[in-house]
Amino acid sequence: MIDRVFNKGRVMLMQTICLISLTGLHITGSQAQSFQQFIDYLNALPEEQRQAKVDSFMSAGHSFPYTEMDSLVAFVYQGTAVKIAVAGDATGWSPDLDLEKVAGTDFWYYQAVYEPDARLDYKFVKNGVTWLLDPLNPYTCTGGYGPNSELRMPACTIPPEIAYYPAIPHGTLHDTLLYSTNLGNSRSIKIYLPPGYDTTTRSYPVILFHDGLEYITLGEAPNILDYLIAHLEIVPVIAIFVPPVNRNQEYAGSLKEPFRKFIIEELMPVFDEQYRIETDPQKRAMLGASNGGNISLYIGMKNPESFGKIAAQSSNIQTEISNTFQGSDKLDLELYLDIGKYDIPMLIPLVANLVSILEAKQYDFQHFIFNEGHSYCNWRDHLRLPLVQFFPFNTGIQENRGQLNFKLDQNYPNPFREQTTIPFSLTPGAEASLILQTMSGQHLETLVSGRFDQPINNFVFHNKNYPAGSYSYTLIVQGASKSKTLTIIR
Repeated sequence: MIDRVFNKGRVMLMQTICLISLTGLHITGSQAQSFQQFIDYLNALPEEQRQAKVDSFMSAGHSFPYTEMDSLVAFVYQGTAVKIAVAGDATGWSPDLDLEKVAGTDFWYYQAVYEPDARLDYKFVKNGVTWLLDPLNPYTCTGGYGPNSELRMPACTIPPEIAYYPAIPHGTLHDTLLYSTNLGNSRSIKIYLPPGYDTTTRSYPVILFHDGLEYITLGEAPNILDYLIAHLEIVPVIAIFVPPVNRNQEYAGSLKEPFRKFIIEELMPVFDEQYRIETDPQKRAMLGASNGGNISLYIGMKNPESFGKIAAQSSNIQTEISNTFQGSDKLDLELYLDIGKYDIPMLIPLVANLVSILEAKQYDFQHFIFNEGHSYCNWRDHLRLPLVQFFPFNTGIQENRGQLNFKLDQNYPNPFREQTTIPFSLTPGAEASLILQTMSGQHLETLVSGRFDQPINNFVFHNKNYPAGSYSYTLIVQGASKSKTLTIIR
């Protein structure tokens, strides 16, 4: 939080410049005045003059919350109240951040510092009881409990793939009502078939979404799949969207095992029969968020022969799962994990613990920490990452893990600002190239190429020119390739 500064020795001077316009206090460029200087200016005025300056400031066309210098933000509320507080991702949704009222006005504010690319959900709490959206902020994020106001810091970008584009090919959604003998109930399941779905000559990889209906309505999964397929970022893929009936019990409680049996023994055999789905577990993925991530990891560890790729966003991870990964031999799984810096506090160490286990066991996985909270806007905006990891589009290069002895590991740190290390291993004497590409596959540069005499190599990448965003890096050995994603932040 930015400390309030008020120099009483300047009061007389400040009172002589009342003719300075409020917009003049907030021009852009090196001479622009800060929000704190505006507050100091208000407090230096006689109380009877402050409201007019507030009204002028509020009508000057500013965006709210008011951000400056990349990482400074001021939450602003104008209105009559006894107390106004902020509750949201940054507070664990406790109304702990009290706005300060400028005496003699109806102007309230709270100043804070967040990362330049942070995206946080919040609400105002009026008089300790009334929760309301920020009336000055046009951005909202809808979740399972309705909409919240959305703070987008200056470097926060909304990915293009979440929008609907009429001009690109679109997949189709089909409904299936399926009864489970293991659970004793029925549920309506939606299946996405990619554009140009071929019923005769080819089979498709598949991804199963837990909380499936929310991933459609809140996570924009069909739009994302359409976009990534159309832009040749992923291969065409079938998606199965499975809703829970008794969510907490099925995902993390007494019905977890019957639910696993429902997925493995009842649901997948039906869809494998009805649709042209690949049977290779390395072409079958499962994804979920929060407790949905927990059940994804649970089914993955129990049935790696059915699903070889598991993604868990902002995941709960029960002790049984982390203990199994710790105590068992390495499972034939590729994983994706992410978590928000402002996520549910109890989840953050659970994910960090599993990441440590996966690193020690040398699993093939990606792990990201985003400056966001526990919300579908977070999961939606980063859904491309596991999809591109699991189902990358390769032009003229076929991945062949079985015949070639090489491995590409996740860069660290990731995300990063200026420097990161890309580890890879291969047979000594092998010829290889490490290239950097855009997420759509456009070649940017060859990072290193030639004969490698050491089995373990660590390439240090110094970023000097590339803007913030996600990029693909690919190791090519004898025509086969392996790709991962790195993220640059500012």
